[in-house]
This record gives sequence, structure tokens and C-alpha cells, in this order.
Amino acid sequence: MPTPIPLPIERPTLLDLPADFRWLRTDLPVAPLAFPDGPPGWLVTRYDDVRAGLADPRLSSRRPHLNSHVRASLISSKEMAELRPLDLLTSDPPEHTWLRRLVTRQFTARRMNQLAPRIQAIVDDHLHALATGPRPADLVQTVALPVPSLVISELLGVPFTDRDLYYRLTAELLSLNRTREQLLAGKAEMKAYLLGLVRAKRAEATDDVLSGLVQAQSDDARLTDDDIAALGQLILIAGHETTANVFSLAVLLLLRPPRLWDTLVRRPGLVNDFIEEALRYATVLQFGLLRVAREPLTIAGQPIEAGDRVVLHLPAANRDPGRFTNPDHLDPHRPVTSRHLSFGHGPHHCLGEQLARIELRTLLTTMLRRFPDLRLATDFEQLRTHDQRVVHGVAELPVDFTPPSEATGSGGGKGARGDLSQGRNP
Repeated sequence: MPTPIPLPIERPTLLDLPADFRWLRTDLPVAPLAFPDGPPGWLVTRYDDVRAGLADPRLSSRRPHLNSHVRASLISSKEMAELRPLDLLTSDPPEHTWLRRLVTRQFTARRMNQLAPRIQAIVDDHLHALATGPRPADLVQTVALPVPSLVISELLGVPFTDRDLYYRLTAELLSLNRTREQLLAGKAEMKAYLLGLVRAKRAEATDDVLSGLVQAQSDDARLTDDDIAALGQLILIAGHETTANVFSLAVLLLLRPPRLWDTLVRRPGLVNDFIEEALRYATVLQFGLLRVAREPLTIAGQPIEAGDRVVLHLPAANRDPGRFTNPDHLDPHRPVTSRHLSFGHGPHHCLGEQLARIELRTLLTTMLRRFPDLRLATDFEQLRTHDQRVVHGVAELPVDFTPPSEATGSGGGKGARGDLSQGRNP
């Protein structure tokens, strides 16, 4: 067997994958993978194999640490269990089926569609602030991060006034360069914060997901406050961090040469196809998903033993030339782009997929209309990335533009502005 290799993580540019994935997909699609701690496992890089693995019940999502294939485990299994019980990411059926059903009831298509007008109002508010604020502006801090944060805050039932707290805790929990003490403190603080919200919802319920989960306890005594806090943490982090980074990278893809931004300004009907292509091309879960073999199985001819750890690499699969023609080329006209794996596949397919698409579509269509000459205000090579974060993205995105007339907005003038400091329930 070849010598196990460490996970390739060095990108030649912020929008390119490590070059090793090209030969791995061709020559060693199931490669022996060196882990920072423990015995070696396996790295799966081809689209068909990754997609099959995501749906294979023989590959378990239960694991002691979410990031053990890129960082040595700093927390014991016992400490992890105390700080975070099973959630949607780290459970298998029947527990996963039960938890997913509880959350699915809160993420109905009707509720997501009802959010659309509120999302538009939030977008209009922040684009008004962008248009009237200082220039150049950092699109990450002015639009990309606060818009999905306010949306998920209102949907989940988390005060938007606490955003600085959960921004900090999210960054700490997703970072790979924290010490054991910092990681333990961050996990404990996040859990305590969310448990406090659960108690508040029990005392005074509102129309939000946390209140709905608290109400579900009256019908299902198995659901504990710790379970609700763990579900709330996952929804909160995924709901703002991933969408913010996808949007920032999508805008960057449009503004870099040859400026696809101009094409979409002229042809806004391409927005939906471009969003799918951006999700494929710039997959933000940059290190893949970790599974553990429950029993012996074979992937692409490679025997996998029970207990082996297997990394299903979503970015490598989404750039597989066996699935996508010329995959390293961004093509908004690409057929079947909706079959990318950026939202996962199988039982763990992302529940927030519809919400993310609504937010991305609203953000992009409104920005294209209001800022037709948007441009980068720095060199592409100077952009800083989240290279020490599980979720890939740019740390900042300086942009400039000619201030548009308020009349070009979609109802986004001062009269449409909501309360950005408090938020309100949809």
C-alpha cells in the first residue's frame, strides 16, 4: 500500500484546489490518508464515490471530533459528549432520523417562502447602507456577513444584538489554530448561551425555530435542552457562516477577469445557474466530511475495514472531470450543475438548502441591479482568506462603485429600512 499522505490543503490561489487532487482522482481515488492523530484512514476524491459514500449507511457520522482529519483531537470523547450531544452532523439512524424530523418541521417550504419578502427587506436595508456609506467598502462586513446573520437570527430566535458574541464564538469553533483551553472555553460559552435562550423560549415562546423545538418537548420527552442547544448551534453557525462565504466568493468570481459581473448585469436570467455553478466551483466546506466504517466495505475496489476513518472530499468531487467537463473553468451555462455535492447528499443532505438559495438569489439579483459597475478595490492576490478555518472564504472583500440612485433599488430606500439593531420575527 502507498505511504499515507496528509490531507492536501495548500491552494495555489484562493479559488483553486490543491493540485494533488488531480492526480489523486486519476491514480489513487481512494488514497491512504495520514491523520494528525491515530491510525491512517482513507481519502475519497471522485464524484461518484463521494456521492455514494454520503448515502451509504455503512459509513457512520458518529465520530469523536469533527475536524480530526485536519487537526489533532484536543478534546476527549467524554468532554465532547458533555459539551455537545448528538446532533444532525454527528448522528446515525435512528437518532438522526428522529432529530431531522424535528428540525424539518421547522424548515418547511411554506415557511422558507414566507421569508422571501423579509429577506428582500433585509437585503435592501444593507445595500442602502452600502450605497450611502464610505467607499471603498468591505463587502464581507457590510453585506455578506450581516444579511444571513440577521435572517438566521430571526428564523432561529437568536437576538441579532448578540451577533458580536456568536460571530466570535463561531470563528473560534471553526478555527484550526486554537489551543485546547480556547476550544473548551468556546464550546462551553456557546452551550451556556444557547441553553439560556432555550430557557427564555420556555418562559415566553415566540414564532421561531427554538420556540418550536421547545414546544416539541411537550410531545417528546426524549428531547433535552442539551439536544435543542446542539441543534441551535448547528443551525446558527451553518445559517450565517456558510452563506456569507458562498456569497463573498460568488461576487469575487464575478468581479475577477473577465468580469462575469457585466454579463449578469445584462442577463440577470443567468443568476440561478450562476449560483449553482459558484456552489460547485467554490465549495466552502473545504476539507470534506469525515465518516467511520461501521463494517467492512469496498470503495472503488479498495477494501475498507470496520473502524477505518474515511474522508469524503466534496471540493475534489465537485471538480471531478469525470463528472463535469472542464471542471476548473467557471461556466454559468454548465448543464446539470444542480447535481453538485455542496449541500451534501443522502440522509445528511443540508436542510437549509432552500433558504440559502433564496438568500443568494436575492442578494445577487438586487446587487446587480443597484451596483452595475461594482468592482474590486484591491488586487486579487492581496485578498486574505480563511486559511485556518473549516469553511473556506475571504476574510474581506474591498469593493468600489458609483453610488446608485435610490430610485434604482427594489423598494430599498429609506422607507423600506427595518431595525438592523434588533431584528424581528418573520
